Amino acid sequence: MFEDRPDREEVVLVGRSNVGKSTIMRALTGHSKITTGRKPGVTRSPNHFDWVAEKFMFTDLPGFGFMSGVEKQRREQIKTDVVRYIEDNADDILAGVLVVDGKAAVDIIDRHSGPDEVPHDVELFEFLWDLDIPTIVAVNKMDKVDDRDDRLDALCDRLGLYPPWQQWRETIAPISAKRGDIGALDEALGATFTDQKRDDLLKFVS
Repeated sequence: MFEDRPDREEVVLVGRSNVGKSTIMRALTGHSKITTGRKPGVTRSPNHFDWVAEKFMFTDLPGFGFMSGVEKQRREQIKTDVVRYIEDNADDILAGVLVVDGKAAVDIIDRHSGPDEVPHDVELFEFLWDLDIPTIVAVNKMDKVDDRDDRLDALCDRLGLYPPWQQWRETIAPISAKRGDIGALDEALGATFTDQKRDDLLKFVS
């Protein structure tokens, strides 16, 4: 179980391992010392980034799903801890950002869909919505995607959102974090903060 959470409102980043959550965290905060790595599972406990004068933070939660070299029991424990963290702190979570790999997400979801299986990404998206946490899907690595609109429409379809994706701009945010292109995520977070009458937080996404 994750310990020592600062007493602040937050935006949480969740998603599979190796989809670029820590890179997005660096782009959002401008903080270059956040650890990223080629090896999945670099983030093993919540990585909080806060500001001394603010009661607000971004939190990068550990990645879940398959991780090379990490046994199944440990992977399941990480997922359980992530879910419990979100449940326990839902009242202080201003937004949940589900990060997916734009090129691979639809294929991964399809591969893990079946009569007895709900893909992790779909499950987490629905879980955040069920907790009434405003949810944004940051579709990362879009610079590697050729069929952009088709791919985003297919992702919407898998998440239970009616295509075209363009009508979900406050929910679907296509980005390329490694290139510093996170404007769509900034806009979606800004709209969420405005909806919550938290214009004091807009400085963090502008």
